[in-house]
Amino acid sequence: MAVITHGVRYDPDMLEIMRAGGLFMWPILLCSVVALAIVLERVWTLQQRRVIPPDLARRTWRAVDTGQPTEKLIASLEQNSPMGHLLAVALRNQHRPRDVLRERLEDAGRHVVLDLERFLGTLGTIAGISPLLGLLGTVIGIMHAFKAIESGGMGDPRLLSGGISEALVTTAAGLCVAIPSLIAFRFLRGRVERLVALMEKDAGAFIDSLEDLQGSDDT
Repeated sequence: MAVITHGVRYDPDMLEIMRAGGLFMWPILLCSVVALAIVLERVWTLQQRRVIPPDLARRTWRAVDTGQPTEKLIASLEQNSPMGHLLAVALRNQHRPRDVLRERLEDAGRHVVLDLERFLGTLGTIAGISPLLGLLGTVIGIMHAFKAIESGGMGDPRLLSGGISEALVTTAAGLCVAIPSLIAFRFLRGRVERLVALMEKDAGAFIDSLEDLQGSDDT
C-alpha cells in the first residue's frame, strides 16, 4: 500500500521489488526512464502537421508564381519545418542545372531524415539491451541461489528465496522495458518512413513546377 510522507508518495511494494531484483534493477529502471522520454519527445516531434505543415508547398508555390522568392521567404521556410527546409533548398538552387538541383535536394533530404530519426537508435539499443540486463540479473540470482545451497540452505527455503527472486524479477523487468520499447521503435520508424515518402512526393512535385516555370520563362 502506498504511503504519503511530507507530500511524497512512497510505494513499499515497488521498493521491495527493486530490492528483490538486486543491482541490475537500477540500469533497467534507467533504461525505462530514457525510453519513455524518447518516445514522448519523438511522438510530439513527428506529428505530421509539424513535419509537413498543411498546404505549405502550395502556399510557397503561390508566392513563387506571383514573383521571385525573397530571402525573407526562404529564411522563414528554413525555420518552418523539415518540409520547409527542403523547399528552401529547392528555391536557393532553382536556377542551377537540374542535376545539381536534385543533388542538393537529396543531400538536404539525408540531413532531414537523420534529424527525424534522432534518438531512435538509442531507443532500439534500449529494446535490445534491456532483456540482456534482465538475463544477466537472472544469472547472478541463480548464482546466489546455488551459493545459498552450498552454504547449507537446502533445508531452509528462505535462504534460497533471495536468489530466486532476483532471477525472476530482473527477467520480468527487462522484458517489461524491452517489449514496449521495441514496439515504440518500430512504430516511430514506420512513421518516419511515411513522412519521408510524403516529403519526397511534395518536394518532387515542387521541383517539377519550378522546372516548368523556368521552361516557360525561357520561351
